[in-house]
Amino acid sequence: MTRPVIPIAVDGASRERKRQAPKGRRVQAGARAQVLGLIGAGPYRRDLLIEYLHRLQDHFGQLGTPHLAALAELLRLPQTEVYEVASFYHHFDIVREDAQGEVTPPPRLTVRVCNGLACELAGATELLRRLPQILDADVRVLAAPCIGRCEQAPAVAVHQHALARASVDSVLAAVQAGHMKAQVAPCINLAAYIGQGGYAVLRDCVEGRREVDTVLQTLDDAGLRGLGGAGFPAGRKWRLVRAEAAPRLLAVNLDEGEPGTFKDRVLLESDPHRFLEGLLIAAWAVGIDAVYLYLRDEYHGARALLQAELDKLRAQPPVVTLPTIELRRGAGAYICGEESAMIESIEGKRGLPRLRPPYVAQVGLFGRPTLVHNLETLFWVRELLEQGAAAFSRHGRNGRQGLRRFSVSGRVREPGVKLAPAGITLRELVDEYCGGLLPGHTLYAYLPGGASGGILPARLADVPLDFDTLQPHGCFIGSAAVIVLSTSDSHHDRAIDAARNLMRFFEHESCGQCTPCRNGTAKARGLIEQPHWDLPLLADLSQVMRDASICGLGQAAPNPVDCVLRYFAHELEDL
Repeated sequence: MTRPVIPIAVDGASRERKRQAPKGRRVQAGARAQVLGLIGAGPYRRDLLIEYLHRLQDHFGQLGTPHLAALAELLRLPQTEVYEVASFYHHFDIVREDAQGEVTPPPRLTVRVCNGLACELAGATELLRRLPQILDADVRVLAAPCIGRCEQAPAVAVHQHALARASVDSVLAAVQAGHMKAQVAPCINLAAYIGQGGYAVLRDCVEGRREVDTVLQTLDDAGLRGLGGAGFPAGRKWRLVRAEAAPRLLAVNLDEGEPGTFKDRVLLESDPHRFLEGLLIAAWAVGIDAVYLYLRDEYHGARALLQAELDKLRAQPPVVTLPTIELRRGAGAYICGEESAMIESIEGKRGLPRLRPPYVAQVGLFGRPTLVHNLETLFWVRELLEQGAAAFSRHGRNGRQGLRRFSVSGRVREPGVKLAPAGITLRELVDEYCGGLLPGHTLYAYLPGGASGGILPARLADVPLDFDTLQPHGCFIGSAAVIVLSTSDSHHDRAIDAARNLMRFFEHESCGQCTPCRNGTAKARGLIEQPHWDLPLLADLSQVMRDASICGLGQAAPNPVDCVLRYFAHELEDL
């Protein structure tokens, strides 16, 4: 049988059949007008996509697909690109139209109950069980990963209003009273900071009374290292970026998503200009053209405070010229604490870690050499330059030098941010700075470096807490987030349960880019939820994740499980 020949049109008829509009959802005129009213008439910037999404989410309580389509059209982006960015972040709620083209209204209120380890120890599980039973049907209750208030456990956010040491009654009262707005903590504002000698060191630098080389040498002599987790020497990092071709950028990591960590929030809410002066000194020394501050979305009060103080600083600059400073808002993604993922997010993309090399010091934000720091590192700069390196390095214990800020939570009388000598032990930290353990409690175990830093038993409570001291024990200090576990007559904080909590967190927060982390965290979580652990398979899985994951999340996620196998294996027999 001869197949028919199908003619191919080559004249104008084929052009007439072409689409008269771009592929994808048709943009509704009403949705376009609403989006325009919220983001303005332009010109629009691709890197502000997440900021635009926040405006829509804040106003409507969700992201309807008609608004996403309109936003894509205004930004001249594919709808799929806008959708994939919006769907990547936990704090964006995407809602599709029904068959009649209607979008379901958002809940009247969202209550987020932190289920991080410190909050779980303090009763978050019971809150998550009871709150949906007593709150109105139009109030949504969600389990949320760590919200950076571990010293206030259990912590709850009623919309943007944070509740410390929350109870069913306090949450119910906040919901009934309509307490939704963030609280702005009192701080040392610009006027008070200048009255205390603030920005004098910056003026000395800018006006030539301090040399760049002298400033860098002071950082070296003090031994200041990055305090966000990696511990890279600060002076060396400044030199590396300074040696690259201009323009150079500075990105400040205020995401602080590591469970157990909250010191950056406490410092920012109390003394924001000490951080900003350190930032401006770094910008002067390295030759920075623009600064981007990436603040986690859960810190609503800190964001309002920081924006207000930045406005004051621009209106009353302490030196002739300030670099451009942009405050960017995260959207709920732990992975954006990884420096290259944060950079991707600042560029308005999904927070996917980059492959290295090149390193961000060479090719970073918008393809330019980028200096990346966390808040606490920059917070130290003014004090080191005022007092000299010797004043800092004379502190320390057990052969270590300097001072460290520890975020301490868990079973201690006085949780909080503790400024203590580097090299202090867990036992000393708890006894001298935290008022000891809770009454009737006995030290059982502790996490020296947050969720990814591992778990150590009480018998290792005399190991110095500092960079490079914990690695022989299979742990690391990271951002110095210490969570204390204990036993008493009424309970036992098992390392097994802590590992389960942490692995659920890592599974939830994996960006999904690489298979070892995406599948590895899910598989590990499933294995350790079982009554009997497959030890050879867990060991195999751990090694694959460490060797093949792209970034530190997947590489460090096995630490809690590995520590259980190393130090608490005898407890597996009781499962």
